[in-house]
Amino acid sequence: MKTVSIAIDGPSGAGKSSLAKALARELGFIYVDTGALYRSVGYQVLKRGGAPSDSVFVKKLLPDLKVELKYIDGSQRVFVNNQDVSDMIRTPEVSMAASAVSAIPAVREFLFDLQRETAKKNNVVMDGRDIGTVVLPDADIKIFLTASPEERARRRFLELKEKGIEASFEDVLADMIKRDYDDANRQTAPLRKAEDAITVDTTGNTFEQSLEIIKQIVQERLNERSGS
Repeated sequence: MKTVSIAIDGPSGAGKSSLAKALARELGFIYVDTGALYRSVGYQVLKRGGAPSDSVFVKKLLPDLKVELKYIDGSQRVFVNNQDVSDMIRTPEVSMAASAVSAIPAVREFLFDLQRETAKKNNVVMDGRDIGTVVLPDADIKIFLTASPEERARRRFLELKEKGIEASFEDVLADMIKRDYDDANRQTAPLRKAEDAITVDTTGNTFEQSLEIIKQIVQERLNERSGS
């Protein structure tokens, strides 16, 4: 039986990862956090003293990286050269580095096969910025998740605070706006809504409300697909 793929795209801080993870859990699908893959590359660039926007440095680094997705106790963990980097890649600095390296075509090619092969072999919920437009253009269901910059910055600020990472709301909002601009204006696979994607604006919603909206969309599409 053909596998089912659900693509969830949208700007930074829209809640893609947490909602996609919860959706995958309820459906019994595998969750693929593509942003974590780009973060892992950005993290390695920073760790080795390079500039994430230096395409020459980054390209030279790629052959030395073995990036893997592993599912441990139902959660996705990202390993680079057999080291679990999942918790180290969630800082604002790594977030900006991920945005920079994701604009480099060689990095996207480096990670494409891993993403596509995972979707080919499993029922997946995959989130990112170009899943429905580039990575899985034939995804069965496409959702474009968004929220106002202020709402997204507030969520990210609280998330950082919970993790004990110091940052001001103003700085988080400025980073958010800059990342939105960078992601939407990069030459390679810019952030944009797929023509056949359904937009879900989560501004003002609780997590549960947003999840319920997405679940309804998915259920309707799956019912249509099965002819019921």
